[in-house]
Amino acid sequence: MRKTLLFFCICCCVALLGACNEESEESDKPSAERTEIMVSAAASLTDALTELQKTFETEHPDIRLSFNFGSSGKLATQIEQGAPADVFLSASEQDMNRLEKANLIDKDSRIDFTNNTLVLIAEKNRKGGPNSFAAIDPSELQHLAIGEPESVPAGRYSKQVLEELGLWESLHGKLVFGSDVRQVLTHVEMGNADYGIVYSSDAAISKKVRVLATADEDWHAPIVYPGAVVKKTEHPEEAQAFLEFLTGEEGTIILRTYGFQ
Repeated sequence: MRKTLLFFCICCCVALLGACNEESEESDKPSAERTEIMVSAAASLTDALTELQKTFETEHPDIRLSFNFGSSGKLATQIEQGAPADVFLSASEQDMNRLEKANLIDKDSRIDFTNNTLVLIAEKNRKGGPNSFAAIDPSELQHLAIGEPESVPAGRYSKQVLEELGLWESLHGKLVFGSDVRQVLTHVEMGNADYGIVYSSDAAISKKVRVLATADEDWHAPIVYPGAVVKKTEHPEEAQAFLEFLTGEEGTIILRTYGFQ
C-alpha cells in the first residue's frame, strides 16, 4: 500500500513539473519573438503613452514598446546623431520639420495626432495669483518657471506669449528654465517657482497645482503634435502600426483622457 502511494505521488510530481516546464516555455516564447519598437516622445506625452502602451501591446502581442521621453528638441538632436529610434512623436512642428528636411523621417508616415493649450499654473495651496497671462506682474513674483526656449517646445511657446504681452524683457532674471515641460511642472509643485507655464495636459495629471489662466491661441504658434516613422528603423511595419493605433479611436480616447485635444 505504501509503495503504491509513493509511486502515485512521484507520478503526480513528474506530471506537475512537466506542466510547469511547458507553461514556462510557452510564456518565454512570445517575449523572444516580440519586436521592440523604440518611441522617442515629447515629455508631455509620458502618462498618456504609458497608459496607451497597455492597450496597444494587448492588441499587438508581437510588439513591445519602449519609450525615450524628453524635450522634442533634444530628441530630434539624438536622432540626428544616430540614436536608435523607430518613431518620433514631437510636441512641435519645428522639430519634426528639422528631421524631415534632413531626410531622417519617412515623410509619407508623418501625421498630426493631437494638439494642446498653454496654461499658467500655481502650487495648489498658494493663495491669489494672476487671473490671466496679461495680469502677470514681474514686480510681484520671484520666479516664473518655463521650458528652455531653445530645446523645449513649451518653452518656445511660453516665450512667444510673454513677448506678445510685452513681459519677456521685464521678467529677465526671474525666469527658471526647465529641461522639459515636466521639470517645469515639478518646479511649481515643489514651490521652487511662484508660477509656471505648462501644457493643459500636464496640469491635468497633477494634483499639486491649479490652473490660473489659459493663453490665447493667437499669442503663440499652433501647438501641434506630429508623429512619424524614423527613416533608419528596421521595423517600418510595426512602427507604422503603432502610429495608426495612436491616431485611431482608442488612441484618441486615451489622449483626451490625459488632457490632450
